[in-house]
Amino acid sequence: MRPHGERWRAAYSCHPGESRGRLHPEHPSPTRSEFQRDRDRIIHSTAFRRLTHKTQVFIYHEGDHFRTRLTHTLEVSQIARSLARSLGLDEDLAEAVALSHDLGHTPFGHTGEDALEACLASFGGFDHNAQALRIVTRLERRYAAYDGLNLTFETLEGLVKHNGPLLGEDGRPTERYRRHGIPPAITEYDALQPLGLSGHALAEAQAAAIADDIAYNAHDLDDGLRARILDPEELRSVPFLDGLLREIDAAGPDLDPSRRTHELTRRVITRLVEDVLDESDRRLRALRPISADDIRAAGAPVVAFSDAMAEADRSIKGFLFPKLYKHPRLMSVRLDAEAIVHDLFRKLTQEPRLLPEDWRQDLAGAPDAKLARRVADYIAGMTDRYAILEHRRLFGSTPDLRIA
Repeated sequence: MRPHGERWRAAYSCHPGESRGRLHPEHPSPTRSEFQRDRDRIIHSTAFRRLTHKTQVFIYHEGDHFRTRLTHTLEVSQIARSLARSLGLDEDLAEAVALSHDLGHTPFGHTGEDALEACLASFGGFDHNAQALRIVTRLERRYAAYDGLNLTFETLEGLVKHNGPLLGEDGRPTERYRRHGIPPAITEYDALQPLGLSGHALAEAQAAAIADDIAYNAHDLDDGLRARILDPEELRSVPFLDGLLREIDAAGPDLDPSRRTHELTRRVITRLVEDVLDESDRRLRALRPISADDIRAAGAPVVAFSDAMAEADRSIKGFLFPKLYKHPRLMSVRLDAEAIVHDLFRKLTQEPRLLPEDWRQDLAGAPDAKLARRVADYIAGMTDRYAILEHRRLFGSTPDLRIA
């Protein structure tokens, strides 16, 4: 790898001048690359602003210092840019994928997504990646000539495939989509501009995907410790975390809890990033790709953890799932949040006249599937607080959603 800070572009990076273009052709910008334009359109979108008040783990009114979807997204984009720079990739494309990767998330974090998945079980289910694609290709209405943001092929490809191929070599959906099949939003767009659903995403999108893993591992630990839901000593059950805690205690045995938590967070990020760079460099040297298409056809990710760090990653997730995400204090809030989403969906599908006027258009006599998807689009776009306000407007009582 080249020294830190030195700008260079590898042969396998995606050059904006070689983009496959946009669904609706546009004149190039004299001042920005195609991927810079994508990044800017995402940042200026309504859906991006809404991330300010969407839950990461803790509901927004639990405190101003916990992550929201927006702060998480910014942290992911920073890590993605750092990885891209060190690996000689296009930083703007990596950033555009990182900034768009959570646009499709519902209010109340994964709880809201699970609730909408259940509500749409008879209509193809709900998938936040597919919802993000709907947002950037249909639901954003800012431009006179088209719906959506008209992003480049490469950004859309990265948005859809950053977690890996959607189809196996046999043409069947991969495990994630085995139950409902590929979401209609993806298949419908793929028919207009084929995204190569059986291939891997570009290295820039892979950098954004692994940056997401790094960010939420580190920052969910941070938020859980600061909320005093996680016990610092219980972290020692994860060998990787125990090793870092031993380093911290040896270097500063008298650190106050806040500084100790920050030291742990920064060391988790540093070790994970350094491991990704070393392992990715090893894989790229073995593959010897000379183009971005070589990355797509590699058959396996090129931006990845080593086997040892992948095990540490699994261990951290395995710790966080029962100790944080399923903690009794959070579960009571999750159940109430789930009820809000179910109530809203049921009420609005039964009485679509209650939808705002612009959301009711073309629904008279519409099939159930169209109505259900329209209501899901409306609910998925809500912030936490707007969902609570809508529930209060439509129902006699609304859960408080505060951690006991």
